[in-house]
Amino acid sequence: MRGLIIRKLVTGLVAGTAIAALLSSGSLATARPTATTDLKTVPFEVSGELPIYPKALWKNGSTGTNVRKVEARLVQLKLLEKRYLDNEFGTMTRSAVKKFQKSKGVPELGYVDQNTWNKLAAVTHEPTQTELYPPAPVVNGKKLDARCATGVVLCIDKSTRKLRYVVDGVVKMQLDVRFGAVKTATREGSFTVGWKSRNHVSKLYDSPMPFAMFFSGGQAVHYSSDFAARGYNGASHGCVNVRDLGKIKVLFDQIKVGDKVIVYRS
Repeated sequence: MRGLIIRKLVTGLVAGTAIAALLSSGSLATARPTATTDLKTVPFEVSGELPIYPKALWKNGSTGTNVRKVEARLVQLKLLEKRYLDNEFGTMTRSAVKKFQKSKGVPELGYVDQNTWNKLAAVTHEPTQTELYPPAPVVNGKKLDARCATGVVLCIDKSTRKLRYVVDGVVKMQLDVRFGAVKTATREGSFTVGWKSRNHVSKLYDSPMPFAMFFSGGQAVHYSSDFAARGYNGASHGCVNVRDLGKIKVLFDQIKVGDKVIVYRS
């Protein structure tokens, strides 16, 4: 044990002497730092100046009318779907910007700098008011909610008790629906389809919910045999019940996860 301690002390003294010699000669100060990997000594690369990225005019998280104008121009080029025309620079707008930048052979920054904006403006026209704010669909002379004007939407009116399947402002299908009772009200607002379940059975109520399209927690649009049998004499536990089995089968296959769901009162 004593011999081991002595050997360590000697080794330390030798190493210290070597370092002192390097310091006195100036070699250590100018020595290139190294990193050891798998017992091989590999020098660190000394990088130059950090790259300077162009200033962003609009980027992820930006909001406002100018963002909407950028989105409208991307819609003109069919790089962005109308459903994402929403004044918010989000994931889909970022993806569309990158596609445009790639098509023009410029760096795929994912945000709009001055160069990207100049190129985008050069190949598109100033968006019209209709392009910026597509008119709301009209059914029987009555406008639906303005949020139903773009993209694929389950447009659900609690006042008329109707669900309308709308694509880019055109009503493709209309279904009778019923909603939750007072204590289990169907939530109102703007949602998206989070997931779908063709043969779903509620664990909470132990009841079938076929062709379920969930949009807000446990609330979903789904077929209800009770609604088909009893009509408006009953109510759901918060879901949007459909009584036409044939129509909801078709609708279920058309709707995709991410499609909009608008629940409102007209």
